[in-house]
Amino acid sequence: MLRFGILSTAKIGRELVVPAIQDAENAVVTAIASRDLGRAREMADRFSVPHAFGSYEEMLASDAIDAVYIPLPTSQHVEWSIKAANAGKHVLCEKPIALKADEIDAIIEARDRNKVLVTEAYMVTYAPVWLKVRELLAEGAIGQLKMVQGSFTYFNRDPGNMRNIPELGGGALPDIGVYPTITTRFVTGKEPVRVQSTIERDPEFGTDIYASVKADFADFELNFYVSTQMANRQLMVFHGTDGFIEVKSPFNADRWGAEEVELTNRGHNVSQIFRFPDSRQYKLEAEAFARAVAGTKGEVVTLESSKANQKLIDAIYRAADKDGWEAV
Repeated sequence: MLRFGILSTAKIGRELVVPAIQDAENAVVTAIASRDLGRAREMADRFSVPHAFGSYEEMLASDAIDAVYIPLPTSQHVEWSIKAANAGKHVLCEKPIALKADEIDAIIEARDRNKVLVTEAYMVTYAPVWLKVRELLAEGAIGQLKMVQGSFTYFNRDPGNMRNIPELGGGALPDIGVYPTITTRFVTGKEPVRVQSTIERDPEFGTDIYASVKADFADFELNFYVSTQMANRQLMVFHGTDGFIEVKSPFNADRWGAEEVELTNRGHNVSQIFRFPDSRQYKLEAEAFARAVAGTKGEVVTLESSKANQKLIDAIYRAADKDGWEAV
């Protein structure tokens, strides 16, 4: 059993990731750390976790854990991923692992020097829905892929929420723009060449609250929009010469609707629906991570892939400041 320590008592850990790790077949949470020992103990008691620490450093120095899960504000991901790797711990870090592609180089160096696994927590890459989309594309179910369209939006104007605080790494692109990009790259195995974009920023927060993106992958295009101040919506469509694939509730399937992939033929007179009830993508993520640490079969998101994804996000920001294409 891979023993996880949780670096902070953040909401995503409390509500999604810690329960998933505790439910995994090959992993368990053995420690919670917070800068407030009382909060760490409260969360540890809630999940029957044996150890609680009043500092992150104390937990990293402990032999009670083998790996850490990092759900800290985005601006702290690079720092603590490196510190955890230097402590000899394997690292599962929430996305985005960095706010600039070049920052990931230091994490790669720490990973290699300490011979540990460090991966970004893209739970979607372990979800059966996305594995099915990759399989359908690989077998030519829609012929030649020509267009990918996506959207991911929600409404949040809470000034205390980290997503609305630039200094903590807030903004639509860091929070949710990474999902249309990582999933498209994951299922196609292709990388973008150039990009165009439009970005709108909140006059009070200063964060990007809307982005419309067109990315050229040479063989096909990816068009998507994301927003932190629009009505809730999630959708991804892969359109080819012989049909199209529609992914319903593609990113937060358990909360946004059915975990479902629909394949429709060219004539739009035959459809196949693939349903994946209760796929529990966070549990699958934890189990794949533990298998990779153990050296058994298990595909995880590499830091090299994370850097490629962040290069695209970086290019989207640059493209918004010019009229025309920006190289990725």
